[in-house]
Amino acid sequence: QVQLAESGGGSVQAGGSLRLSCAASGHSHSSYCMGWFRQTPGKKREGVAVLNTDGQTKYADSVKGRFTISQDSANHTLYLEMNNVQPEDTAMYYCAAELGPVRVSWCLASIRDIDYWGQGTQVTISS
Repeated sequence: QVQLAESGGGSVQAGGSLRLSCAASGHSHSSYCMGWFRQTPGKKREGVAVLNTDGQTKYADSVKGRFTISQDSANHTLYLEMNNVQPEDTAMYYCAAELGPVRVSWCLASIRDIDYWGQGTQVTISS
């Protein structure tokens, strides 16, 4: 029932910024963890940044200090502000949701437990 739709991907030069958005619909749960995951060809999907209904956030070490995850609860929209992007950030970025009172650290790492996925939006960073 939960549907996620990403937008905001594109091509940006290294050092630039990008803002990804994820619009959620059909979500009536009071507890959840939502975030962003990315995948490049030949590699497994990995967690980038997540947040939960307790207001906690968790970032992958590779993006700490550069990316910021946030949400507009009233509009059911999740955001990822990407600053000082680097070529290694190039990937397909997916919005995801895991229902329940999930610890943010578990949410970031437990990709197998994700309940819903968006279609993905491509982010390409040129050097």
